[in-house]
Amino acid sequence: MCEGQTYDLIISRRTVRRFKPLPVPRDVLEGAVNAGRLAPSASNLQPLEFVAVEDEDLRRKIFPCLRWAAYIAPAGTPRPGEEPMAYIVTLVNTAVRAKGFEYDAGAANENMILAAWSEGVGSCWLISVDKEKVHALVGAPPTHRVDSVLALGYPAEEPAVEDYVDSPKYWRDAAGRHHVPKRPFATVFHLNRFGQK
Repeated sequence: MCEGQTYDLIISRRTVRRFKPLPVPRDVLEGAVNAGRLAPSASNLQPLEFVAVEDEDLRRKIFPCLRWAAYIAPAGTPRPGEEPMAYIVTLVNTAVRAKGFEYDAGAANENMILAAWSEGVGSCWLISVDKEKVHALVGAPPTHRVDSVLALGYPAEEPAVEDYVDSPKYWRDAAGRHHVPKRPFATVFHLNRFGQK
C-alpha cells in the first residue's frame, strides 16, 4: 500500500463533531479555501465560491441551521461549549453551472478537509443544512446557492474506526466516544476485473 505523509494524513482523518473552544487561525481558513479552489472541476468551469465564517455571532446563528449525525441524533450534535469555531460555506454560482456541480463540491470539500487536518483542525462536512437560512446569513447573491457547510475546529474527541459487520450506522459508547464502521479493504478492492484480488 501507499506510504508517506499525505497517505498518513488521509487515513488518519475522521469526522469530528466535538470541538475545543479555540479559534481557528485565519491563515488555516485561507489555506483550506485555497486548497478547495484548486480541486478538480468538471470542464474546468469552477462554479464554486466559499464564505469562511469566524465571527462569533454569525457562527451562533449558523449552528441551529445544521443537522448532525442522524443515526444518533441528538447525541451527535455538539454540546454547549463544543460547537465549531469556524465554518466554510460552499456556494455554487448557478450562472456558471446550475447542475452537475456536486462532483466539484465533493472534491473541493475533501481538499479543504485535508488541508485543515494537516494543521490539526478537524471538520464535519454537513449537507443536511437549512440552505435558505444559511444563504441569507452569509449574504449570498440570488445567483449563488448553498451546497454545504464545513464545520471546523480543534478536535475535542477521537473517533474510532470499527470493522463494518452488518450495518453502516455509527454509534457513541458509554464514554461518549464516536465509533464509525468502515468496510474492510478486502471487500472493496478488485484487481483488473470485479471479483478478482
